Amino acid sequence: MLQDFYPIGILILIVTLLTAVVLVLSRLLGPYRPNRRKLMPYESGMDPIGPAVRRMPVKFYLTAVMFILFDVEVIFFLPWAVIMRRMGLFGLIEMVIFTAILLVGYAYIWRKGALQWD
Repeated sequence: MLQDFYPIGILILIVTLLTAVVLVLSRLLGPYRPNRRKLMPYESGMDPIGPAVRRMPVKFYLTAVMFILFDVEVIFFLPWAVIMRRMGLFGLIEMVIFTAILLVGYAYIWRKGALQWD
């Protein structure tokens, strides 16, 4: 059973080593001349005004939640639709429960006003 995962482990090892090699070579061979101007935070070519850390509006959080809900919905609905007949009544009940959980998320987003385009 574990032998089936050897190729994935080897791929992860190769990618990790390659990433480390590229980062080290970039640091050793690439130009590195830091100065005060280059080390400043970049804000569209202008000097930053105010603190770098600001509170994010809740709308960004709600947009992320909406994206996750839509994404999860598509990821699970498509394979279910392909094998729906083989799963029978159990698959239908399972998907109804899943849809109900998603609807709770949609109701939360709707109630918070994330679906209104201002």
